[in-house]
Amino acid sequence: MFIGHAALAFAAKPLAPRTSLAVLLAATYWLDMVWPVLVLAGIEHVRIDPGNTAFTPLDFFDYPWSHSLAFALGWSVLFGLACLRAGKRVAFLAGLLVFSHWVLDFVTHRPDLPLWPGGPMFGLGLWNSVAATIVVESAMFGAGVWIYALSTRPRDLIGVLAFWGLVFLLGVIYIANVFGPPPPSVTAIGIAGVAGALLFTVWSWWVDRHRVST
Repeated sequence: MFIGHAALAFAAKPLAPRTSLAVLLAATYWLDMVWPVLVLAGIEHVRIDPGNTAFTPLDFFDYPWSHSLAFALGWSVLFGLACLRAGKRVAFLAGLLVFSHWVLDFVTHRPDLPLWPGGPMFGLGLWNSVAATIVVESAMFGAGVWIYALSTRPRDLIGVLAFWGLVFLLGVIYIANVFGPPPPSVTAIGIAGVAGALLFTVWSWWVDRHRVST
């Protein structure tokens, strides 16, 4: 899942109006922010395997440190603790958003998510249907954007253009991932993952700086 994770970050804004969208977005994508670093370091592994599922050409055959249930819970606790300075409520929400990533991946992935390193694999396989995946993610994304737009208002023109520019870019990348060619290499996947994490974190911080909660 891609824009589905962003949807929860947008939707969580009314629950933490003083917390930057960058923190909320980083929380929902945290497992996928850790993963490319581990891939580039050779600790976790992925194959480019067109046809692995109908939706993605990637075979996530070895990623227990970022995407097992046990480590997802651990990352959730650590992220929440890192947010304690903003208050217990925000810390708890941030931890939930981190864990939401595993829950959504459980729905979309084929059974490739381990319960713990070396443990049994689970996944409901929504990715076996391109149409169903697009419908579910698009509905989530639309709802999340709508909630964020209603719960904030722009301070200036940047608050309008930067916000809708972020929404547009997320949508374009999603469409490219669905209908574009497979990535050229595993290294390219890792680099794109790290670069994307940095880009969207900074961009979402910029958006939130130019909007105010209503």
